[in-house]
Amino acid sequence: RLADFRGLAVCGGFSYGDVLGAGQGWAKGIAHHPELAEQFRRFFADSGSFTLGVCNGCQMLSGLADLIPGAEGWPRFLRNHSEQYEARLVQVEVLDSPSVLLAGMAGSRLPLVVSHGEGRADWGSAAMPAQARPALRFIEADGSKAQTYPANPNGSPEGYTGFCSTDGRALILMPHPERVFRRVQLSWAASGGDASPWLRLFRNARAFVA
Repeated sequence: RLADFRGLAVCGGFSYGDVLGAGQGWAKGIAHHPELAEQFRRFFADSGSFTLGVCNGCQMLSGLADLIPGAEGWPRFLRNHSEQYEARLVQVEVLDSPSVLLAGMAGSRLPLVVSHGEGRADWGSAAMPAQARPALRFIEADGSKAQTYPANPNGSPEGYTGFCSTDGRALILMPHPERVFRRVQLSWAASGGDASPWLRLFRNARAFVA
């Protein structure tokens, strides 16, 4: 039961074959099960808990936004504009946000893995609402926001690809920090040490529950 845990990491993959939309079968399996929905609601409301959603987990948690305090304004994630599955290293910038998992990382510009076919943030016919709280975006080589392919692999507006809740305890992102937490997993890195800068995200999680 979720009450026994302090942290929830919702992983990438292709739950339910994405036949109901990316991550949506997974989300609906919770939202339409009263006991499960209540477990998740209580976990998300617990001020001592944190939640991380990566790729398919990001899509799934966006489908549960109604259960997550402060997740108003999160987007749904639709098919990449390229109509292709995009899998490679890209450049991202960590934005200033209340995210507890990205604490101390704002302003960092780093390589990060993407691996998805449906990662385009979408708010229907409306622009991104102010309460969406973006935490990560794709950038060009010169550091400017990436709005076109290939630096922006899915076509998300303004390059936004990660979002957090109001109090920062929940973080969703389409790229995969768990695939590049060691320097040898990057295409290039300055010498010294085994950890990549992305290991800080996981160390922040450990610090939060300590």
